[in-house]
Amino acid sequence: MKHVEYFHPAMRFLHWLMAAAILTMLFIGVAMVASVSPLHSLLVAIHKPLGVMILVLVVVRLWLRFATVTPALPASLPAWQRGVAHLSHWILYLMMLAQPLIGWAMLSAAGYPVTLGAGIVLPPVVPVNNDWYALLRPLHTWFALALFATVMLHLAAALLHAFVLRDGVFRSMTGMRKP
Repeated sequence: MKHVEYFHPAMRFLHWLMAAAILTMLFIGVAMVASVSPLHSLLVAIHKPLGVMILVLVVVRLWLRFATVTPALPASLPAWQRGVAHLSHWILYLMMLAQPLIGWAMLSAAGYPVTLGAGIVLPPVVPVNNDWYALLRPLHTWFALALFATVMLHLAAALLHAFVLRDGVFRSMTGMRKP
């Protein structure tokens, strides 16, 4: 297997684009549920297409993840830490896939269309059903909170690698050359 020091440029671009999109989405979600002002409609209008964009990007990112060679974690990391790192990445991928799908299903169950603008409306993924909505609404919130916590843990690990361990893990996703 070929050894690489950096993630593929497309993977790095998608990583940082999705990081910005997910953080934006989480803050928009909080503002949406906390807002009764005219901003609510604008936030919803941004939230739906941004969620679909994240869903599409994570599918592309997963394809790239399997189609490109990824840098190995440093041999200095204990096996259990490498295992936790791999597991946490797959949990992030799962959550990035699940969260927009849960949101889409929640809106479908409530009878609300997922509109992307320019007259594009996605088909419902579940039938209108109050019981489903009652289940999916809090699930969407809990997944958002879990995704936020997981992203914060990911950020903490990235900063640990960048500033404490200085082992090249952070640099592999930024593309920065060794000093």
